[in-house]
Amino acid sequence: MNSLIDFSALSSVVIAGVVLGAGLPALFAVGVRALVPVAGATAPTLGRKSFAYACFGICALAILGGVAFLAYGGHA
Repeated sequence: MNSLIDFSALSSVVIAGVVLGAGLPALFAVGVRALVPVAGATAPTLGRKSFAYACFGICALAILGGVAFLAYGGHA
């Protein structure tokens, strides 16, 4: 049965799926949560805004990188 499954390829696909499929949305959610002001404040602090924008930037770079990867031929 091992000759039918390439476990190296399977593990790389699973890892990429977990990181990109769950990691990027989770990072975006953390950024959204960082923009919510803490109790008693009317606006998020500069540090929280900077952290949120860094999270959004990483997500945007990952999306643009994926689009560029596919546009220039993908893995083929």
